[in-house]
Amino acid sequence: QAQLAESGGGLVQAGGSLRLSCVDSGRKFSSHGMGWFRQAPGKEREFVAGISWSSSSTYYGESVRGRFTVTRDNTKSTVYLDMERLKPEDTAVYYCAAGSLIPNYRHSTSYEYWGQGTQVTVTS
Repeated sequence: QAQLAESGGGLVQAGGSLRLSCVDSGRKFSSHGMGWFRQAPGKEREFVAGISWSSSSTYYGESVRGRFTVTRDNTKSTVYLDMERLKPEDTAVYYCAAGSLIPNYRHSTSYEYWGQGTQVTVTS
């Protein structure tokens, strides 16, 4: 199992940066693929980034590619999302997710476990 808790959200001006963290208090973090999704009011949940258990593979949504970076530290059971050059359209609740066998990191249905989310608000 995985128990995920996100942190690091907040209010930031456009062009600024934030680092989100997601800690897994379960026992199998190092064997889980991890993903970040976001959901803005009135919109569907959107894939942001994913990372394989070994960090050998990373994946990004088109809207964040080149601005966001996903990393993980298996010794700390933590996955990170470094967000740079933030835009007002990045405003959303950001969720981390974990899965044992992930056929497609971009699909939310690939993940078994979800955190509660952390709010990111980018002002213009």
